[in-house]
Amino acid sequence: MRPAAEVVDLHKDYELGSVVVRALRGVSITFPAGDFVAIMGSSGSGKSTLLNLLGALDRPTRGRYILGDHDVSELNDDELSHIRNSMIGFVFQSYNLIPQYTVIENIEVPLHYRTGFPRLSEADRRNCLEIAESVGLGDRLDHRPYQLSGGEQQRVAIARALVNNPEIVLADEPTGNLDSTTEREIVEILRRLNADGRTIIIVTHDAEVAQVAKRIVHLKDGVIDHESS
Repeated sequence: MRPAAEVVDLHKDYELGSVVVRALRGVSITFPAGDFVAIMGSSGSGKSTLLNLLGALDRPTRGRYILGDHDVSELNDDELSHIRNSMIGFVFQSYNLIPQYTVIENIEVPLHYRTGFPRLSEADRRNCLEIAESVGLGDRLDHRPYQLSGGEQQRVAIARALVNNPEIVLADEPTGNLDSTTEREIVEILRRLNADGRTIIIVTHDAEVAQVAKRIVHLKDGVIDHESS
């Protein structure tokens, strides 16, 4: 079985005036399908840079990134956009919901990008409703973000990440703004998604959250320092 994703000798440099910051310095790692990986490291270790590259939000300076059957390093901007929308689901610490949209409208957003049509099919609408129910939002469909708790907003973000049935869900500090009880609820949703076969890659500073993963990759100064399970 092919890996869900793989990076080989990945480097990422940023030019800040006359200074070159080497954010990643040759990272190689394979993510088998159905993996659950937590990426940890201190500020500046390169974990967010790696997640951005895995999400095809940025391009590496050099090295290869294989996502499914695609060499992401060789794709043009339109192809990258298609990959992001069809194969990857994103969950962010700050939720990134559209404030004037209801819960169900926020969940539907990626489908509009995929189809290019303002109206969704009945099958797509049913899918959105089923996903909303699966993350405990069945009674919040008409609410707007300001009417929701932080945990509910993150559930919306997770549901939105799932509507295009992505192979990989990338989560950047998804529990960072939540209290401990809500944190456990969100982690349980991610664990359940992984148990259903979804590949989960999460960046976190929280050791308790990381322990739910099958393995933990520790970054330091732009390289993999060590791996634990």
